[in-house]
Amino acid sequence: MHRRNQTDISEFILLGLSSQADQQKILFVLFLGMYLVTVAGNGLIILAIGLDPYLHTPMYLFLANLSFADISSISTSVPKMLVNIQTKSQSISYEGCISQMYFSIVFVVIDNFLLGVMAYDRFVAICYPLNYMTIMQPRICALLTVIPWVLSNAVALTHTVLLTQLLFCDSNTVPHFFCDLAPLIKLSCSDTMLNELVLFAAGLSVIAFPFALILFSYICITRAVLRISSTEGKWKAFSTCGSHLTVVLLFYGTIVGIYFFPSSSHPDDTNKIGAVVFTVVTPMLNPFIYSLRNKDVKNALWKLVNVKRFPPLVPWSSKFLFSS
Repeated sequence: MHRRNQTDISEFILLGLSSQADQQKILFVLFLGMYLVTVAGNGLIILAIGLDPYLHTPMYLFLANLSFADISSISTSVPKMLVNIQTKSQSISYEGCISQMYFSIVFVVIDNFLLGVMAYDRFVAICYPLNYMTIMQPRICALLTVIPWVLSNAVALTHTVLLTQLLFCDSNTVPHFFCDLAPLIKLSCSDTMLNELVLFAAGLSVIAFPFALILFSYICITRAVLRISSTEGKWKAFSTCGSHLTVVLLFYGTIVGIYFFPSSSHPDDTNKIGAVVFTVVTPMLNPFIYSLRNKDVKNALWKLVNVKRFPPLVPWSSKFLFSS
């Protein structure tokens, strides 16, 4: 009987953010609104960058990838949560749960890597402005775009393969609003030491390497800017990093606040808060940060909203990649 219970798990039960029935309508309206704002905001940024040749530069190529990752990230969890609330069902199939976990890992990890790549781009632009076009040539930009996607899928695939080797006995209740890796590992009745070790090692690497690149880039940027004699020149240099630095502080500030200073009395609530920030709040805020603090994006969005005529969409090429 015990062996049969290990192999009979065909679905998981997602407990969601709250068990209170009177809060479900509020959660539905709130998360539906945030989802629509996120998709619309990031979608407009992708359209603006794609349709405006002035924005066909490496920095905005990386930003378009970040916006696409943000749309995909929130789409892995929120639509299923909204359906569950609306249908008053908390179930998700085993295959659906594994798929949701895989893609949630992919898009959170790629956000992290892209923030590192964007910091490197700003480092080259400010510290080596005369060599920027030589260093950030199309081949390098393509590599810096593809590598984060390859690495994030490799990380997600590793965790997924290891998780599918685990056995789930009688418990199939996930104390979360989507299938996150850590709660699923806790549910298993198998030996999870390898999974936990890989989770720690991969998690540390995924955070440490991009953060080290960001820290190094901004130390060099700060030193380069301080050598500029005019106040106007310093402000202009720093202003090109303002949006990215704001997103970095939001992203890593959440990591420090949620995971380095967690609430010991309610660890499940802490994990839910962290997941909401990474998969919902940050993707929603990114378009506002980049549109409000970046004059080029703001102008492109203004043209798009006002339905002004754009040149036809052109491929990413060296002709437009470095136009400024």
